[in-house]
Amino acid sequence: IGKRRQELITLGDNAANVRPIFKDYNLPLLDSMLNIVTTSTLIAYILYTIEAPSLLLAGNNLALITVPFVMYALFRYLYLIHVKGEGGAPDEVILRDFPLQVSIVLWGLMFVFILYLPKVV
Repeated sequence: IGKRRQELITLGDNAANVRPIFKDYNLPLLDSMLNIVTTSTLIAYILYTIEAPSLLLAGNNLALITVPFVMYALFRYLYLIHVKGEGGAPDEVILRDFPLQVSIVLWGLMFVFILYLPKVV
């Protein structure tokens, strides 16, 4: 959705001529859709971490401490889309944005730590 949003902004009034589907889109609609998808993703991840003790981490609720990293990454991506005007190429945004990369790496390290620490201790 962020990619389509950026494309709509870049093409401006000519958007419907380049892609006919853009005649059915507008910026507020795409922003609403982006917010709904972001919220749904965050809720799904939180629910996953709540269920993780029964799936992966028997008797361990530590997966919840990874939520702030995911939350930050989602909010950072929204910031990059809305404020910085990026998002046309989501893969490039991730590869270029250092704070987003740090968040992803810290999330991964934390999750590995949570999964394997109980086996070491």
